Amino acid sequence: MSTVIAQRELRNQNAAIIAAVAAGESFIVTRNGAPVAELRPVAGVRRTFVPRAEVAMVAANSGHLDAGTFRADLDRVIDPHV
Repeated sequence: MSTVIAQRELRNQNAAIIAAVAAGESFIVTRNGAPVAELRPVAGVRRTFVPRAEVAMVAANSGHLDAGTFRADLDRVIDPHV
């Protein structure tokens, strides 16, 4: 559910509202009581850093990868003589 805020409130509380959006909150901005815009987090933002502990956890929970089978799969899809 989006919080309704006036344009004046967005102007006066810009930093706090943007921080709330970054934390996952959504807002409907009104001008003279009429909705004119929606502020919401951008979906699918890619991270530039993944903590080592998270990488280790994913690797530990992944299945075993057989190098020979993987190479054979690649050779079947990609011409190995290129």
